[in-house]
Amino acid sequence: MGKKVLVAIAWPYANGDLHIGHLAGAYLPADIYARYNRLVGNDVLMVSGSDSHGTPITVRADKEDLTPREVFERYHNRFLETQEQIGISYDLFTHTDTPNHHRVAQDLFLQLLEHGYIYKETQKQFYSETLQRYLPDRYVEGTCPDCGYLEARGDQCDNCGHLLDALDLIDPRCKIDGSIPVVRETEHFFLDLEKLQAVILAYLEEGKEDWRPNVLKFSINYVKGGLKGRPITRDITWGIPVPVPGYESKRLYVWFEAVMGYLSASIEWAKLSGDPDAWKQWWYDPEALTVYFIGKDNIPFHTIIWPAELKGIDRIYEDDPDKHLNLPYDVPSNEFMNLAGAQFSKSRGHMITLPDVLSRYDADAIRYYITVVMPETSDSDFLWDDFLQRNNGELVGVWGNLSHRVLSFTYKYFEAVPEPGPLAAVDQELLDKVPAAFESVGQRLAARQFRTALLEALNLAREANRYLEVKSPWVQLKQDKEAAGTSLYVALQAINALKVLLAPFLPFSSERLHQVLGYETPLFGEQYIEKVEADGETHHVLRYASESAAGKWAFEQLPAGRPLQKPQPIFKKLDESIVEEELARMGAA
Repeated sequence: MGKKVLVAIAWPYANGDLHIGHLAGAYLPADIYARYNRLVGNDVLMVSGSDSHGTPITVRADKEDLTPREVFERYHNRFLETQEQIGISYDLFTHTDTPNHHRVAQDLFLQLLEHGYIYKETQKQFYSETLQRYLPDRYVEGTCPDCGYLEARGDQCDNCGHLLDALDLIDPRCKIDGSIPVVRETEHFFLDLEKLQAVILAYLEEGKEDWRPNVLKFSINYVKGGLKGRPITRDITWGIPVPVPGYESKRLYVWFEAVMGYLSASIEWAKLSGDPDAWKQWWYDPEALTVYFIGKDNIPFHTIIWPAELKGIDRIYEDDPDKHLNLPYDVPSNEFMNLAGAQFSKSRGHMITLPDVLSRYDADAIRYYITVVMPETSDSDFLWDDFLQRNNGELVGVWGNLSHRVLSFTYKYFEAVPEPGPLAAVDQELLDKVPAAFESVGQRLAARQFRTALLEALNLAREANRYLEVKSPWVQLKQDKEAAGTSLYVALQAINALKVLLAPFLPFSSERLHQVLGYETPLFGEQYIEKVEADGETHHVLRYASESAAGKWAFEQLPAGRPLQKPQPIFKKLDESIVEEELARMGAA
């Protein structure tokens, strides 16, 4: 195996279905990166899970007169099914209400407390006199003091990205009933970010040449603006208990414990895999790459808060004083993908949910379009007319037609990979472009430049189409079957290479082509939902059967004479009527 690569993905609140914005912001780029690294031969561990304790869950529970557990379990199970359908190949997708995560979060809390990075302080907090309870940050909305956005949350402004204290909101109101809350005092534990400010700034300013400029600049400016202690407990009954006597009525704050899920999920994966210490290879090996895929609203939690917690913990579950938990190697945050010019929002219902869109369109068609318009450097828009044109003109017109017409014609007249005759200059020219494509596309993928990588791979398909226009094997067949066989042999080599080049983006269609081309061992492993029994509790997780894909990121020539399977079209051409239908559906929603 090559390098250890930890692919860590933002944990979605289990309060509503996943939507296209989630896919574009974190999940699809992470999966593309993980699949590429598996093909290269790196040892990948990809983890995430449902955030079970966020106040968006308790808000929905209050609205529906359900318990928070009933809400989170409903959507966690839907997350498992949806991500399996769209092909997000987690080694483990779990959740934060497992006994394992509770134990890890409480262990880390106690270590931070022991090391002097947690202190107690009485703070003022909003209290609802009508509901007779303290209001967690997500229960309070108001005007952002930094940018003037009218619907800022009590913990963060969706518009400018700044972390907020609910008390700083202008014209605050209770999200549940719209009443004006009052301020009361309550004692809580705080993470001493001010004490950790210097080490976090040093971490951000050293060796971050590969980071996206927007992520690095935002993070450095945020730290230089001055960090202050931030409360890590709250007055609420749903969540992880504070492991200190006298605080039984309080819970760990979700922003503090959810980021610990990357570590706890790695530990859970190791236990399920039969080697409880296996996770340490990704967390203590200084050569391991730890890459966190998030949306831009999560930047400070992953570039400041989580590194601060890791620095404060220093070591855990490891006796060697020279071993320290790895800090994030990169945090390739995407910008927002918008819908009709406005941000996707689960809480406000402005979204295209994944279960809904997957009921009408193939997973690879969705994955293709989201990659092409991925908001890597600036916000982008999901547009139905653009989805139609990209699907029909590029996915079907360029790649689908190339693979299907060559395979269909070859199967009909040869039934196997033809024996080639002498190669002409035009034949060799196309074959010579294949290794170069593996190098250039691989470099883009390794650098987390997914949109450009896909377009470069598609350029090879265009070259193969131009080659077929020159050679016209269907015309050659009438005059010289060997010449036609040579042309088809060369075209099949390009298709075999493109199948791998496009596999990180289009795993389902690539796997089908892999079988048609006569391979018995799959490109990737299979995903499956597993019922897990742990500490007397049962929960369900999404797992990946890690059959090795190592060594497949290379130009492998198809041997002449290999039998082919009968091909079927791998993509569907869409009717123009879908645009009006989808716009009408959005309007109705």
